Amino acid sequence: MKSRYLFPLFIGFLFSAQVCFAQTGPAVLKVDPPSWWVGSSVNPVRLLIHGSNLSGARVQAMGSGFRVVGAPKTNERGTYLFVDLAIGPRAKPGARQLRIITADGTAHAAFEILPPLNRGRSFQGFSPADVMYLIMIDRFSDGDAANNDPPQSRGIYDRKNKFYYHGGDLQGVLDRLSYLKDLGVTAVWLTPWYDNYDHPNQIELKEEKPSTGFHGYNPQDFYGVEEHFGTLAKLRELVAAAHRSGIKIIQDEVVNHTGPYHPWVDDPPTPTWYNGTKANHLKNVFQTWVLHDSRPVEELKRETMEGWFLNFLPDLNQKDPEVSRYLIQNTLWWVGTTGLDGIRMDTWQYVPNSFWRNWTSALKREFPKLTVVGEVKDGDVIHTSYFQGGHVRDGADSGLDSLLDFPLFYSIRHAFAEGKKLDEVPKTLAKDYLYNNSDILVTLLGGHDDGRFMSEKGATLAGLKLANAFLLTTRGVPQLYYGDEIAMTGADEPTTRADFPGGFPGDKRNAFSREGRSKDEEDLFEYVRKLTHLRSELEPLRRGALVNLYASDQQYAYARKTKDGVVVVAINNDTKPVMITFEVSPAGLGNGTRLVDQLGASRDLQVENGKLNVALPSRSASIFVRQ
Repeated sequence: MKSRYLFPLFIGFLFSAQVCFAQTGPAVLKVDPPSWWVGSSVNPVRLLIHGSNLSGARVQAMGSGFRVVGAPKTNERGTYLFVDLAIGPRAKPGARQLRIITADGTAHAAFEILPPLNRGRSFQGFSPADVMYLIMIDRFSDGDAANNDPPQSRGIYDRKNKFYYHGGDLQGVLDRLSYLKDLGVTAVWLTPWYDNYDHPNQIELKEEKPSTGFHGYNPQDFYGVEEHFGTLAKLRELVAAAHRSGIKIIQDEVVNHTGPYHPWVDDPPTPTWYNGTKANHLKNVFQTWVLHDSRPVEELKRETMEGWFLNFLPDLNQKDPEVSRYLIQNTLWWVGTTGLDGIRMDTWQYVPNSFWRNWTSALKREFPKLTVVGEVKDGDVIHTSYFQGGHVRDGADSGLDSLLDFPLFYSIRHAFAEGKKLDEVPKTLAKDYLYNNSDILVTLLGGHDDGRFMSEKGATLAGLKLANAFLLTTRGVPQLYYGDEIAMTGADEPTTRADFPGGFPGDKRNAFSREGRSKDEEDLFEYVRKLTHLRSELEPLRRGALVNLYASDQQYAYARKTKDGVVVVAINNDTKPVMITFEVSPAGLGNGTRLVDQLGASRDLQVENGKLNVALPSRSASIFVRQ
């Protein structure tokens, strides 16, 4: 009885063994980039094809207008294939396929040829003529409830959990363009929309509980749009609608690192794709001062440049030429396929200048007007200015246009929120000579990585008004942070990223409307709106040279001067009224010139003996123009 089962079992074993040892054909999971356009400055474009059993593959272009250049390269495990595609100058747009052939079979990969770029309203760049507005997509406005809990990522939407998705999306931003236009916004900076991991983050615990990637800074797919936010089609719709409204769109990018669950972490396309591995890597020690030290402690420098953020965000190795090419093409693709106008680059200082030189050069070749602002979070002007382009640093000129002006940010907070000496502000501005171009710096009084202005100890609405008055009249590109125009509060990172009231179903009030704002909120909103519109109307506030006229412990007066006009701004940060007198000849104002305060805080003035005598109420600002 027992023996009659042995033969079938033996035959089954042989069959299973044959299946196990037999080679299977190639399979394709993903193609980066999935498309490219005719007439690009990058041609051929390098594809990174992810799949299985790709070793020894030959690749054929199926259809006209494009061809494979050179021999494809495969990584050791046969999971990544590098293929160069040349697109003909007269190639017709449309879907194409690549045939991938190995000794064990054939697979196909989809690719699309796009038409030449329409450069009409796109790729405009930003300038001091703009008013920028930072939006954390997930926390601004929920325009499409259908994507709150998508099928592929169930269970990480929960508005009661400050570390989970709350429902804000691209449609929500689209729905609020009229609000932004009315506020005087001309450029919107959106936090990253990269596709993120589809489950709770068990690696980064917040308050000892799993978190999510709602903020967007832990990319899982550099070519995907996060499904909680929408689709690529929706992003294109938003950019087009914003442009019709006269609003530019700025993408927040990350090239320093990936998210902890990126497929590359366990299966890198090259052996040197990351600096180290998940099991063996350096931890970032954030000793950024060594980056501009001519005789650095090399170990500290390497830990700062190659260490993994928080010991779990995998650090990309931009010195690997394949990584560099991948990231450069990725930036070009996002801009070219959506029509973006600028880029805010995260964690700028942790990436080698040699890479930035190549990245900015490629970007400017394709999109000459595009503007880039880099994040260097430091209060020291010497340190911050080191990273602006225009000078060779660490062997290369990065080509970086602009920086977030964190040194001025801290001075603004100290003076206007905490009530410390106002002269810290002009003292910071006095170091502008260290920058290659201080006029293009992005100035701010709030952002998503810091507690809100109104949660600083000593902060008041009067102080917030003064901070906005200064921000919107001084040099640079002013950046507002969503909700600061209605004095939202939040003392730490989670609460500074709170939901905008009225942007979500079930909210008790709608602060996007006048009726939904309190008296104080409406007063502040109208004050900020007045300032943005004055900036739009008065050319000197957008393009004028900054001329200091008066500075003391708690008072500051300056002019913005062009060839054809001048505006004088006077600020009293003291809690009591004051009279100040100062010469205005540096501003080009002659005796008898009459000036009117556009904010209504001070009486009309006349220049006498080359001077202005200005009576300023407590904690007030005045913007004087010729009558």
